[in-house]
Amino acid sequence: MPKTVTPTADKREARRATAGAIRGLAIPAFGALIAEPLFLLADSAIVGHLGVSELAGVGLAATVLQTIVGLMVFLAYSTTPAVARLLGAGKHGEALAVGRDGLWLAAILGVVLAVAGLAAGDRLLGVMGAEGELHEHANAYFSISLAGLPAMLLVMAAMGVLRGLQDTKTPLIVAGAGFGVNIVLNFVLVYGFDLSVSGAALGTVAAQWAMAIVYLVIVVRAARRYDVGLRPDWNGVRAVTRVGSWLMLRTLSLRVAILVTVLVVTAQGSSNLAAHQLAMTIFTFLAFALDALAIAAQALIGKELGASNVPEVRALTKTMTQWGLGFGVLTGLLLASASTSVGWLFTTDPGVHAGLTVALLVMAVGQPLAGYVFVLDGVLIGAGDARYLALAGVGNLVVYLPLLFWISHVNFGDSAPGLLWVWVAFSVAYMGARGLTLGLRARTGQWMQVGAPASRG
Repeated sequence: MPKTVTPTADKREARRATAGAIRGLAIPAFGALIAEPLFLLADSAIVGHLGVSELAGVGLAATVLQTIVGLMVFLAYSTTPAVARLLGAGKHGEALAVGRDGLWLAAILGVVLAVAGLAAGDRLLGVMGAEGELHEHANAYFSISLAGLPAMLLVMAAMGVLRGLQDTKTPLIVAGAGFGVNIVLNFVLVYGFDLSVSGAALGTVAAQWAMAIVYLVIVVRAARRYDVGLRPDWNGVRAVTRVGSWLMLRTLSLRVAILVTVLVVTAQGSSNLAAHQLAMTIFTFLAFALDALAIAAQALIGKELGASNVPEVRALTKTMTQWGLGFGVLTGLLLASASTSVGWLFTTDPGVHAGLTVALLVMAVGQPLAGYVFVLDGVLIGAGDARYLALAGVGNLVVYLPLLFWISHVNFGDSAPGLLWVWVAFSVAYMGARGLTLGLRARTGQWMQVGAPASRG
């Protein structure tokens, strides 16, 4: 007798397929996400044995570079959903044309920012407090690293293209190979050729350009397969720029929130600042896993909206939101259990331990909320809802900054209660405001604009 398939069995099979699609994109995406931090970590580890001033100089220069590249993340976030939507609509050629235009925009911005960095980098490092030998090392690393800035932005845009094409495995392979090449080149140039911090910068630039070339070859071959020309469509470039400008404003609001938080903690004292930096490092690492889910959301939501498959969009949103909340509960429990002991991995200072413990406990409470926020952020980016995300980001700052202002004017001193209130403001109030604005938007359904875009001009 033929096997009877019940509606319940169909639903279970659909849920398994949805979960498999999410895992298939999210797990490789996580590996690729940590590539750039690993580049900087490798540079720091190799340079750290040269001396304190060399390490501090590389750290300062890397902070400036990370800020620049971080603001350009829209090159991936605007390309992924646009490519995915056209792919879902069955328009492979147009999808690759969007990717091509995103790469042209990345190249142009990379060159402009590199030239601007050469002109203003020395002065900027001085404003940030670099003096004497530290300034010399920071400027050497920064100046050479600017040659790799166009490559970094090309890699970012190309990763967006491949994610939109539902491929996160290739970026993982390229990132892993690039990381390996970077370590070997840096070690040889720093110690074999005695080039100090300049050698670390040269090795990283070479690895970044090698990755960019690999990505360009992949995208060019795919474009030729669908008879897509390599010259840019300037209307398309402008379309990517318009979406990207909103996403840049969204990212800028996040950067402002983090920067002002650091300024408030800095005023409290060195123990709280050290504890806050350790706590934020842990928060950032956990965010990589949540970002992987967000990237899966961008790619899958964009594709299903392009295919006008609203039921699947709703199913994906529900599943990924549940996963985000579940991951938050799990990491929250782990953080709470490790809050009193993890500080010993970094320092023996009792003041730092006390501050880090309270920060991690508050972070643990806020982890489910963070999971909810990161996933819904990815869903709305995947839907191309960039304008709302930007305006909501500004609104969230309006809620958050007065709380920081109050904390900065209460004399907590360099003590755990001061850091406790900072993390309550960040992990509960600020993330709560983000969760509210994202959740309300997700409930309306106004972001579900189905089908391929009518025009890119």
